[in-house]
Amino acid sequence: DGLTEVLAHRSDNLRDKFIEIPCSEDYDSHKRFAGCTPRKCGRGVTDAVITREEAERIRRIAERGLSLGGSDGGASILDLHSGALSLGKHFVNLYRYFGDKIQDIFTEEDFALYRDVRQRIQHRIAQVFGISSSAMYLTKPTFFSRMNSTGAKTAHDEYWHPHVDKVTYGSFDYTSLLYLSDYSEDFGGGRFVFMDADSNKTVEPRAGRVSFFTSGSENLHRVEKVQWGTRFAITISFTCDPEHGIGDPLLA
Repeated sequence: DGLTEVLAHRSDNLRDKFIEIPCSEDYDSHKRFAGCTPRKCGRGVTDAVITREEAERIRRIAERGLSLGGSDGGASILDLHSGALSLGKHFVNLYRYFGDKIQDIFTEEDFALYRDVRQRIQHRIAQVFGISSSAMYLTKPTFFSRMNSTGAKTAHDEYWHPHVDKVTYGSFDYTSLLYLSDYSEDFGGGRFVFMDADSNKTVEPRAGRVSFFTSGSENLHRVEKVQWGTRFAITISFTCDPEHGIGDPLLA
């Protein structure tokens, strides 16, 4: 893999770390939105937006939801917006599948915390990139992930391949990850790796840490395979295109 540099150690408590990098041309093939489409690109890490205690509360939401299903392979997904939940080798719609029982699993407080955390992350991204928070829209997919060392059973379980978010999901302009567990304490492997031409830059997850970046090819990345334990995170992504915006999930 060439040289590897750690951008954020688990033991660090980072107020704000930001590295600006030149934007790729990916944004040129999409409609540009003034005051939002990235003109300044880069990647940041902060431990100052979400507390560890909030991250633990968010993780419990993920654990409760994922306890209803789970992939046969090593990567399980829960999307509170669409209702998508890994179940065996497939996905089911949580809301259709469990109906009114959902009220026994999640509370209004859970969804309010989720919304609050999402808003704070959105504000921080806007601040760092010098754009207006109101010009950004939450976009899909936005989801919890639970990863362990179980072997992959389907292509969905193979989370470790290098990819570019804007290529995979055209609507993405800014991607963020909120980590809900600790590298080397709750799991081994599973670090987030930015793959640059000259070296790799890794982020070691810690509960409450937010890693965020512009979604184009300037931030080619992958996640290392989890070797032991369980890694929880939530991916929250934003678009500049209001047509691709989605609302916060509601406990209907």
